[in-house]
Amino acid sequence: MELKKSLKLELLGFLLLNAFVLSMARKKIPSINFVLKETKYTRLCSSKKILTVNGLFPGPTLHVRRGDRLIVNVHNKGNYNVTIHWHGVNQPRNPWSDGPNYVTQCPIKPGAKFSYEIIFSTEEGTLWWHAHSDWSRATVHGPIIIYPPIGTTYPFPKPHAEFPIVLASWFKGDVMEIIQTALANGGEPNMSDAFTINGQPGDLYNCSKPGTFKILVNYGKRYLLRVINSVMNEEMFFAVAQHNLTVVGMDGAYIKPIETDYIMITPGQTMDILLTANKSPSHYYMAGRAYAGAVFDNTTTTAIVKYIGNYTAPSTPSFPGNLPNFTDIDAVTNFTNRIRALASKDYPVEVPQKVDTRLYITISLGTIPCVNNSCDGPNGARLAASLNNMSFVEPAVDLLQAYYRKIRGIYTTNFPSVPSDFFNFTSDDLPDNVFTPLKATRVKVLEFNSSVEIVFQGTNIGAENHPMHLHGNSFYHVGSGFGNFDNKTDPKGYNLVDPPEINTVGVPTNGWAAIRFRANNPGVWFMHCHLERHASWGMDTAFIVKNGATRLTSIRRPPRYLNPC
Repeated sequence: MELKKSLKLELLGFLLLNAFVLSMARKKIPSINFVLKETKYTRLCSSKKILTVNGLFPGPTLHVRRGDRLIVNVHNKGNYNVTIHWHGVNQPRNPWSDGPNYVTQCPIKPGAKFSYEIIFSTEEGTLWWHAHSDWSRATVHGPIIIYPPIGTTYPFPKPHAEFPIVLASWFKGDVMEIIQTALANGGEPNMSDAFTINGQPGDLYNCSKPGTFKILVNYGKRYLLRVINSVMNEEMFFAVAQHNLTVVGMDGAYIKPIETDYIMITPGQTMDILLTANKSPSHYYMAGRAYAGAVFDNTTTTAIVKYIGNYTAPSTPSFPGNLPNFTDIDAVTNFTNRIRALASKDYPVEVPQKVDTRLYITISLGTIPCVNNSCDGPNGARLAASLNNMSFVEPAVDLLQAYYRKIRGIYTTNFPSVPSDFFNFTSDDLPDNVFTPLKATRVKVLEFNSSVEIVFQGTNIGAENHPMHLHGNSFYHVGSGFGNFDNKTDPKGYNLVDPPEINTVGVPTNGWAAIRFRANNPGVWFMHCHLERHASWGMDTAFIVKNGATRLTSIRRPPRYLNPC
């Protein structure tokens, strides 16, 4: 009798499962088309053609809810190879649609197409998408807005309206030619000629006043600014004149509200910011300015917050006098040290308390000798960047296919867990042998569901602030500091209670940052500096997260069509 009952329950479960599978199969996943094409734009007193998606700069905004799926059909009508990355979307078990060139896919060649399936899981808030091939992301990028599930709402007061604010770089020249020339000659690429807010440089630049971006606000109303830093090579300070900001989210997760009059946001990061229009009706600048350890583009981009109503507008909007100077490292530290996860019942944190795998990764800018000192880098050498003295070499076949199909000779799995040489990494006097990295395609293999800690150690070999981004996983930023990391004393100061869950962390100039995550997303996942010049020079590696014991803890099968290399 019990056996029959058990068999009936098993049969019922089987039928219910199949009914669910069939219903999901019938349910059509929504799709959107991305057409990449050259489009003429006028900025800074000149016109040129840039690569855009659907003719837009920035590109179209994707609107989804937490847990949704979306198909994006990409048709490359441009002149260069391209791929698209869904920055901060973890893509559970689906590295096939993650996007980085020659890491998880071969490029979409001119005239070709590819369909991405984007799987949203725990992300909620603001993320973004961008090209992940050479420097095409300068103009190929756009917001992703992930709303709470139906029946729920934000864990903060609902805003009257929302505005994406996309910070970006503008180059007068062809960005692809700029980086290709720099890589061929071994020297620095040209810096950008302006920063932009939602595609416009703002009226502090010549010929830019007519197109300055504006948002319209009503006195007394609350607004949500979804700020995205898609700038190519600089971290950014951002502020709104005379208005306080309340930061409530970062990198697709909520944080404890931070009251501030400026933010510092690295390339790759996003922030959700509440602004209350409680000042005298007028025009006010919002402004973005670089933070950089060295001088690159030190111009300022502006947009205008315009109050609705009858009043006499000033000839020049009020400027945010609290916007920090581009070398103000104290302003960076004071802001970033305040960021904490919301850590509520509805939005818990799950920081690994014990660690299975530890990595200590040094970040360096160095050089590689050229024949007859013929390159444009220091002393006639070629500029190179590295992680643990490994300068990443882009393979001929993407790493994911090589791993999945067991293709030999594409990569090795001996990326070092610690630097090859230990020295005073932040000293002003460094040994000569640490300036030349080894060029290789090395990756690190992680056991499924293992807990991982990475300490990124900045060095004085081309000292800068480095925004390190990990694909396929969000992580907890548990600690940071200046100088050399001390593995005995510094972990005692870790925040293991409410660290922010992010996907891009700023490693302080001549300092360190520690992150923890659980490697429970099987696949091949890229990790790199989000300063584009550093990534181009080899400040990259990848993790292979092994499959778990079941089908549902293993990589999904590849799509029917993969672009050939």
